[in-house]
Amino acid sequence: MLSHLLIKNYALIEQLEFTPDVELNIVTGETGAGKSIMLGAIGLLLGHRADTKVLYNPDLKCVIEGTFDVSGYFIEQLFEDEELDYSTTCVVRREISPSGKSRAFVNDTPVNLEALRRVTSQLMDIHSQHDSVLLGSNEYQLQLVDVYAQDEQLLREYSLDYAEYRAKKSAFDTLKSEASAMRKEFDYNNFLYRELAKVQLQAGEQEQLEDELNTLENAEEIREKLQLAYEYIDNPEQSVISLLKGAVSNLSAVGKLSGQYAGLHERAQSALIELRDLAGEVSTEQESIDTDDKRADTVRERLNVIYQLFKKHTVSSVDALLALQAELGQKVNKVENMDEEMAAAEQAANEARARMMHRAELLSEARRAVLGPIEAEITTLLHDLGMPNASIRIDAETGKPSSTGIDTVTFMFSANKGIKPQQLKNVASGGEFSRLMMALKYILASKRSLPTIIFDEIDTGVSGEIAIRMGNMMRDMAHSHQIIAITHLPQIAAQGTRHYFVYKDHSADRTVSRIRQLTVDERVHEIAQMIGGKNPSANTVKNAREILKQGKMAVK
Repeated sequence: MLSHLLIKNYALIEQLEFTPDVELNIVTGETGAGKSIMLGAIGLLLGHRADTKVLYNPDLKCVIEGTFDVSGYFIEQLFEDEELDYSTTCVVRREISPSGKSRAFVNDTPVNLEALRRVTSQLMDIHSQHDSVLLGSNEYQLQLVDVYAQDEQLLREYSLDYAEYRAKKSAFDTLKSEASAMRKEFDYNNFLYRELAKVQLQAGEQEQLEDELNTLENAEEIREKLQLAYEYIDNPEQSVISLLKGAVSNLSAVGKLSGQYAGLHERAQSALIELRDLAGEVSTEQESIDTDDKRADTVRERLNVIYQLFKKHTVSSVDALLALQAELGQKVNKVENMDEEMAAAEQAANEARARMMHRAELLSEARRAVLGPIEAEITTLLHDLGMPNASIRIDAETGKPSSTGIDTVTFMFSANKGIKPQQLKNVASGGEFSRLMMALKYILASKRSLPTIIFDEIDTGVSGEIAIRMGNMMRDMAHSHQIIAITHLPQIAAQGTRHYFVYKDHSADRTVSRIRQLTVDERVHEIAQMIGGKNPSANTVKNAREILKQGKMAVK
């Protein structure tokens, strides 16, 4: 339940604090005093959108903070699912900066609006005039049936099955679409793939062949240069080696005269060994050079094939051709195995659909099982609320699967004897809607462990004895739920365990909305004003006391 509400810098509210009772809280006040403003602020805690227009002072941030006692409501799993710290005291805060940036927190952990909605939807429910509009929609009516049937777990399991089926069906449809397009391109892709595969390209082949062809085309010149180099190094008459031998001999003699030159001799000796090894390699390479025109032609032909493939596929490397070959191979292979893959995808989609439809049937059975009891309970309550000839019928049809199942329900209503029930949006007046919504909320409250329920003028269009009965229903609901009721009827106001008054304070330079808890005498005066206007007579005040007495109030 809501144990404390803080509103700062919101609309006409500079700062407001509200500490409601655990049972039935009545909120009254003049039109425009700020009751709807307070509800708008609470709506921010429920995840409603906001902008900077709500700021009382545009230079300061707006803060809405609700403290909830959630002990005994078994919502620990919800907090675990949202990765939030659980405590029996839950603090929900919404902030709106002057720049328009909105932030939300649950127990001081930042959350997005979707997570905020999931949490606060389990803490509070607000009935507003918008609900009366929603009541005419089939989607909202189905939600009411689901709450009554308490099929949340079954609906969640169906939703998972539905999502899985949609994914499997989408995968199958995508595969079919791809198959159609790929089959059109198969012959061409297969030709290109076979052409590349036949060439048997090797990574690095182009560079190796180009180097080999360059050698073959310049064999004579290479041989001559190698021969000349060899002669410089190791010519019997005069060569580098013969000259170096003389240097080695002289350095050897010097080294014998002084040990400090021994290192020079060793280095010269090493250079001589390396030079002889180099001469041997140059000689070997020179002897291996051979003019092979046939091999040169073969290499040219191979390179020509590669260059033609480069041009055809607008690439510049063998690696790119190999990558293209692999890609084409995958496409060809996919088409060749498409039938098997499509069969597997279709089977997966069909199996997912079978699971979904099985769950949908179970969900449908659970819903249909409660339609009769809902009709009976609503009819009984409507009779109690002064509509003895009212009747309601819930029609159910099954159709294509959707995110909510295969069912469509339509509430058919008639307020008068002999009039065939019709869809709600076509027949119900304001007062009839109010009583019908009250009956529905009363029934559903017994099916949900919802801590706090807020009624925003659900008594629109009713008065007298019916208002008393609606008040009794609220007080009955307040035994198991915290109720906050904004009302303009004295009969309902008299039922509250606490009574709060919202008013405009004009004492400062700028008008602000405030709220305060009424004392016993102040309650009498407020109810008297609700009956007879701003200046109630003595009889009206007496009537107000009588109404409070009849309401069996336990004023706190």
